[in-house]
Amino acid sequence: MPDAAGPVKRSLTLSGHRTSVTLEPPFWAALAEMARERGASLNALAARIDAARAPGVGLASALRVAVLAWARAR
Repeated sequence: MPDAAGPVKRSLTLSGHRTSVTLEPPFWAALAEMARERGASLNALAARIDAARAPGVGLASALRVAVLAWARAR
C-alpha cells in the first residue's frame, strides 16, 4: 500500500543556489538511498539530475523520473 503522507517540501542547494522541491516521502527516501549508493550527498545527486534535465522539465519531475529509472534498473 502506498504511503498516505502528502508531499513534503525540502530545500536543496544546487550549484550554490538554494531551491525548494516538493516530493512525496517515498521519493525522498529513494533519492536518499540513491545518493548513499553512489557515495554522494542528496544535494550533489540532485544537482547532477538538475544539470541533465531537459529544458522545460521541472526539477521535481526530473527527480521522480530519475528515481523511477534507478528503481527499474535494480
